[in-house]
Amino acid sequence: MVITLLTDNPNSWIIPYVKEIKDELNSMGHTVYFVDSCEHIKEGELAFFLGCEKIIPNSYLKLNKHNLVVHESRLPEGKGWSPLTWQVLEGKNEIPITLFEAAEKVDSGDIYFQDTIKLDGTELLPKIKDMQGKVTKKLVLEFVNKYPNVKGRKQEGQESFYRRRTQKDSELDIKKSIEEQFNLLRVVDNERYPAFFIKNGKKYIIKIYEGD
Repeated sequence: MVITLLTDNPNSWIIPYVKEIKDELNSMGHTVYFVDSCEHIKEGELAFFLGCEKIIPNSYLKLNKHNLVVHESRLPEGKGWSPLTWQVLEGKNEIPITLFEAAEKVDSGDIYFQDTIKLDGTELLPKIKDMQGKVTKKLVLEFVNKYPNVKGRKQEGQESFYRRRTQKDSELDIKKSIEEQFNLLRVVDNERYPAFFIKNGKKYIIKIYEGD
């Protein structure tokens, strides 16, 4: 099969996992293209949009028989941006991961497979992302291995949406304890959007790492 893997952010954390997927699919005899823009999507059987930050125009969805997305929520709950992060902030330790068909309406396509990331409440962002990447890889390979004997199901239930996170969402409240804000510290990115607090009109940056 001809398969396209699209990640439109050249700095995305998921790129090493997408490269692993590409290597495994190549070893299975598929022709695989790893591209960074929808303009480079190849005509073929399958296209996977992994870590994409832009909406794919419908004209590009027509190039493949199936266009697949991995999203970290139990759709139709938790549509939108950064669902895994928001759920950790809500105190959840079991995060559903859904592989579904891309559609014109965001996060609305048929569901194929679901899995779960199980956290113990101590993991920081690098570990959480590693778990997310491994489950993403598992779902992609499962779909390819079972294709074309796969059947989707319509999304059912009440939908909800998460908004896009900004740097402001990494702000700590100096009047609250570390314990109260630990989940926020778990999901901040030390380089792109580190935790910070404001005191006496000045901004202070905090970075967190797991110790020995």
